[in-house]
Amino acid sequence: MKPNVVAIIQGRMSSSRLPGKILADIAGQPMLQRVFVRTSRADSVSQTLFATTTDASDDPVAEYCDFSGIPFTRGSLYDVLDRYYQAAKQAKADVVVRITADCPVIDPELIDDVVNTVISNQSSVISGGFDFVCNRLPPPYHRTYPIGLDIEACTFKALEQAWKKAKEPQHREHVMPYFYEGVKFESKVKSRRSDLRPVTFDIEQGTSPRGYNIALLHHTTDFGDYRWTVDTPEDLEFMRQVYAHFNGRDDFSWKDVLNLVHDNPELMKINAGVQHKTLKDVDKRALKKS
Repeated sequence: MKPNVVAIIQGRMSSSRLPGKILADIAGQPMLQRVFVRTSRADSVSQTLFATTTDASDDPVAEYCDFSGIPFTRGSLYDVLDRYYQAAKQAKADVVVRITADCPVIDPELIDDVVNTVISNQSSVISGGFDFVCNRLPPPYHRTYPIGLDIEACTFKALEQAWKKAKEPQHREHVMPYFYEGVKFESKVKSRRSDLRPVTFDIEQGTSPRGYNIALLHHTTDFGDYRWTVDTPEDLEFMRQVYAHFNGRDDFSWKDVLNLVHDNPELMKINAGVQHKTLKDVDKRALKKS
């Protein structure tokens, strides 16, 4: 029986660095629409929904989703782990995929790579299967996919455990670090594919101090310093120019974007000076509420 894989896109209007960004226009459509459509194209995903907050500032998000037919839930403003858990529980998820609404070039094939690593026979390489799989982890771990193609997936069972046990602010706000904090990777294996698409990633695997089986996907060529997310006005301008090059279409792949920026290196200068946020960047407004 095919597992119920639920992709949950998180987003709110009160972004600390670029308020209102998730409804910002990119070639005629709000960014959240771009992310929803691209995520929904993943073959491995059973359903995609948007998870925003109950705060009044996010009423426009709920109204847009309702008007556009995007399934959505509303939950805690700062306890994003609870927001995910409640949405996943309502959707009866077996596997939960975490996507953020500031990644308008998220790639459905990369989502499939992560999800299939959770649910396929590859999970047997560690007794009990993988609890959490991703294609990037924060420092000190090294990433090889561009910032903005970030995908995390976990079993609902693991998510429920984290929801019950995680207490630290960074665990509640960033959703899934409770699984992988302190993991030491023990081995790397080459991905095995049953389809005709070429293998372009390796899998590092290990067990975290809390006992979770972790897999980290690495692209065979390192593009980890490329920035394709939207957190500042410069990022938004970069993304608008990317979409303009594709005439407003949203069916291009991340490899198409890669070719674009290699052919037009001036594009990457637009947001080259932006400092990426880390797990240590907990929204101070949440700490005042606690």
